[in-house]
Amino acid sequence: MWSCGTGSDDKLPILGQREAITKVVDGKTVTDSIDHTIPNFNFVSQYGDTVTAKNLDGKIYVADFFFTTCPTICPKMKVQLKRVYDKFKGNPDVMLLSHTIDPAHDSVAVLKEFAQNLGVTGRQWLFVTGDREKIYEIGQNSYMVTAQEDSSAPGGVVHSGAFILVDKQKRIRGIYDGTTEEGVDKLMADMERLLAEYKS
Repeated sequence: MWSCGTGSDDKLPILGQREAITKVVDGKTVTDSIDHTIPNFNFVSQYGDTVTAKNLDGKIYVADFFFTTCPTICPKMKVQLKRVYDKFKGNPDVMLLSHTIDPAHDSVAVLKEFAQNLGVTGRQWLFVTGDREKIYEIGQNSYMVTAQEDSSAPGGVVHSGAFILVDKQKRIRGIYDGTTEEGVDKLMADMERLLAEYKS
């Protein structure tokens, strides 16, 4: 169990490879390293409007990948993510972002109905669809989770059961097992820690 210390050692780690950036400063070439961040994206929400990284500015958020007809881990994941939604509902600093990895089936109307069936209202939890390759690419390359077609997998797609915690600078601060209560308890505790970082 972690304690609510105030020291900097209580901060969540920043995950991902740091990237080297070379720039010229005062005529000298300087190499600096920057944290891995989530790049801009362009998807469509269950309300039919465009969602970009800008919609998440000034927020911490939890991202995940799922599909509405998933026969295996998605139902567990959505029950667990609903716990997160219920706990942080109305908190203006928190959002949830669920990406479908089956955009051919999961249209705006399907996502809207799916959200309604979960009891999700408003814009705090967005379910997004878009270009399949772009969704797979952002999953694999940016969020560091698996999302790809696999005819041998149930439902024809293999994907991670992870929930990814992203901070206000679009840096990944934690990856959790979204299929278990323990994993999601840890996520919610870490969300509190992360929100506290911005208050100190």
